[in-house]
Amino acid sequence: MTEKSERALLYTENSFNCAQAVFAAFAEDYGIDEEAALRVAGGFGGGLRRGEVCGAASGGVMVIGAAKGHSVPEDAGAKRDCAARVSAFMAEFERRNGHLTCRGLLGVDTSTEEGAAVFARERLFLTKCRGYISGAAELLEELGY
Repeated sequence: MTEKSERALLYTENSFNCAQAVFAAFAEDYGIDEEAALRVAGGFGGGLRRGEVCGAASGGVMVIGAAKGHSVPEDAGAKRDCAARVSAFMAEFERRNGHLTCRGLLGVDTSTEEGAAVFARERLFLTKCRGYISGAAELLEELGY
């Protein structure tokens, strides 16, 4: 386990979601303070609260944007570079994990009462989500973030 993946997992011990854990573990490297990172990523957990794109993957995309996103309207090269990096990250995350969505990764739709009950009963955050969080952080480090 890498330093960033361990740091990301520490955030989960304080009830932060997958996106918050991944983004906050890297944010200060890119001039974003911890509180701002946690706030910005707060709505991305649970696959945008709809079982969609995994929060760990969303957190990874935020890291890539913080590192390589464009901020000058005319900088089409930086925009293309960031897009390519996000595409590569997402493709590798999906290759390693089999899915990009919370529904697919967990096998339940946590946006429903029934799915949320299964998620809690089977402790899927501990048995599955933490692995996606540490894996996303490790992948980011492998990619140079």
